[in-house]
Amino acid sequence: PNTALLIERAAMLLDRLETLLPPASGNPDWKADAFRWRRSGARGKLQAVAHPHRLDLEDLLCLDRQVAEIMRNTRQFLAGKGANNILLWGSRGTGKSSLVKAVFNALRGQGLRLIEVDKDDLVDLPDILDLIHGRPEQFVIFCDDLSFDAGESGYKALKAALEGSIHAPPENLLIYAT
Repeated sequence: PNTALLIERAAMLLDRLETLLPPASGNPDWKADAFRWRRSGARGKLQAVAHPHRLDLEDLLCLDRQVAEIMRNTRQFLAGKGANNILLWGSRGTGKSSLVKAVFNALRGQGLRLIEVDKDDLVDLPDILDLIHGRPEQFVIFCDDLSFDAGESGYKALKAALEGSIHAPPENLLIYAT
């Protein structure tokens, strides 16, 4: 077969296939302070959240100790000092998610950024870490209602992000999960 004809047919096939794929994700709007990780087909992207939930710390009742501890940890993170990833657990409706959102709202003016990642999208953590690695902003990845079945791939991705794999976890990242 003619090489030129083969190349032409391959190019036509690729053009047709590209119409079936979602558009390549552009750069995130880094001016935003809240994001969601969104999947479209086989690709994911960091989508800015125009109107994040505006919870205030004063709206939280009977959580004074928890508020103080998470605020201390997050302020240390923003100051470039040692900070810990956080897992909040407890009965349904006790304010775990509200606490994370309120801390974010209290500290977003100091440069804190929040990325919400659904449990099912944790397998994309390496892609998210690549996006934020080396950025000047400081990010908290927030995963709400975290639970795993045995051998689930999201668990492995989260474990690698927390402990590091061959690639060290970014210094501008904490993970808060409920």
